[in-house]
Amino acid sequence: MSANVTGANRVGALLRRGDFTLDVDLELPQHGITGIFGASGSGKTSVLRCVAGLERPERGAIQIAGETWQDDSVFLAPWQRAVGYVFQESNLFAHLSVRGNLEFARRRSGTLASLHGAIDLLGIGALLDRATATLSGGEKQRVAIARAVASAPRLLLLDEPLASLDASRRNEILPWLMKLRDELKLPMLYVTHSLDEVARLASTLVLLDHGRVVAAGAARDVLSRIDTSAMFGDDAGALLEGTVAERDTRWQLARIAFAGGDLWLRDGGHDIGRAVRLRVLARDVSIATQEPQGSSIQNVIAAVVEETAPDLHPSQVMVKLRCGESVLLARITARAADSLALARGQRVWAQMKSVALVG
Repeated sequence: MSANVTGANRVGALLRRGDFTLDVDLELPQHGITGIFGASGSGKTSVLRCVAGLERPERGAIQIAGETWQDDSVFLAPWQRAVGYVFQESNLFAHLSVRGNLEFARRRSGTLASLHGAIDLLGIGALLDRATATLSGGEKQRVAIARAVASAPRLLLLDEPLASLDASRRNEILPWLMKLRDELKLPMLYVTHSLDEVARLASTLVLLDHGRVVAAGAARDVLSRIDTSAMFGDDAGALLEGTVAERDTRWQLARIAFAGGDLWLRDGGHDIGRAVRLRVLARDVSIATQEPQGSSIQNVIAAVVEETAPDLHPSQVMVKLRCGESVLLARITARAADSLALARGQRVWAQMKSVALVG
């Protein structure tokens, strides 16, 4: 299946392995993180391996930053491709110090600037003289990412880089990945099973199912699609982009303005005017046909029913709500949908029991 995302980089591959077929054709942005999401066995890692030249598809077109890595007449070997690859495990050279691991990558790029930039971006200056065996799991992954960056790649591939870490270590690394996304102006492909990582990091999202692309586009748009929400299970929900508009010091809350209204969240100390991302899970959204009064739920937004669809279980339905220029998803019971007589174009109120600030 072909899916286009505005940009100059193309990843197309037809790969057959036994009874599995990967068939993708994507145009990807010139910078930022493109998340690749799907169930185990959907072909996520195979995409990265084709891009890196570790798999040779029978047909493909891989063009990165104006350079052709593969087409009908060209196939560059992995070492000829300006790609940085970060795996689930750090795969650091145990016989080298942190500095030695970075120097190894720097020799490939031939520039000291890439080495120094990687050290600063990942904040690992204090670790340079450490043996890799003495590093924590989070430190190892930061060094592994820095090593990939130090090779001065034109494309960075990250294959579930946080999967082997516990929650505290993942939270330690996520801000560094956000910094990498914001400051490193190159495209990144990021394979993950975690919608939390997608919501925090990805500007573009590709959904894979059995080797085929079922959706691709801006992350906020793909996450709010009702026809693919079943792929996200209990974590289905919308991604909102807003701005810190006000801070209430009395109640320790912050007002976030977005294209559709305002939401009050626990104050995280962010400056007024800062752009933020919000994640609203469908299971945390309820629907009322009249404006609620006397409720403990403080975040209530006027909305219009745009679409309904069967959900994971016959007892439930998914409702897509339009709030100005933004979209919310609500997971409610089929009985409730029937009693409310929900119909396309109906004006309702969306009540949000929980909203998470994710980036």
